Amino acid sequence: MRIGLFGGTFDPIHLGHLRSAEVTREAFTLERVYFIPAARPPHKRGEDLAPAYHRLKMVELAVTDNPFFSVSAVEVEREGKSYSIDTIRHFLDVLQPSALFFILGVDAFCEMHIWKEYEAIPELCNLIVTSRPGIPMPPSGVLLPVALRSAFWYDPVSKMHRHRSGHTVVSYEIEGLHISASAIREKARHGKSIRYLIPAPVACYMKEHSLYKPRVSLR
Repeated sequence: MRIGLFGGTFDPIHLGHLRSAEVTREAFTLERVYFIPAARPPHKRGEDLAPAYHRLKMVELAVTDNPFFSVSAVEVEREGKSYSIDTIRHFLDVLQPSALFFILGVDAFCEMHIWKEYEAIPELCNLIVTSRPGIPMPPSGVLLPVALRSAFWYDPVSKMHRHRSGHTVVSYEIEGLHISASAIREKARHGKSIRYLIPAPVACYMKEHSLYKPRVSLR
């Protein structure tokens, strides 16, 4: 099977995430896309995130009506920080896919050189680098961070970077929805409408569990 891995904090998951995953699945003929909420992202302050079990539940509610989408709790259940390399190895061991595609935004990809065992990631899977609202996508020929370039060669015909392992890195421009989780959290904290930005079941869950309420000052 051709499997896509779509990780993130999903704090909260919104229609931009879902649309990005759907068009990427279609463009790369992925048979299944796994949404993987991070429990403890190494490069984000965990205290600023909603609890992982809430974020996991919201993702489950959001994808339930799409037969091509699944949710994995592997990073929520794993002790310690949520490293992508550990998750990739988990899926290779458990699913043994015919091809594995790690989906990430261009902002994350440009910082990949600070990730744990970053050089091993393209050895294990293909990478799909997607555009993000408000962040310009570098030209395909110069997409790779400097730290990764020695292991690749650029194929101008296919517009892909090809790794010595046979895996590829391809950029994919998404004409998606300009929605951000931070903007949704801000609207929720100020009591503004978030209708049509997130799935309705997620909005109900947020309300039920009083997520993203205004911060109370102790002064």
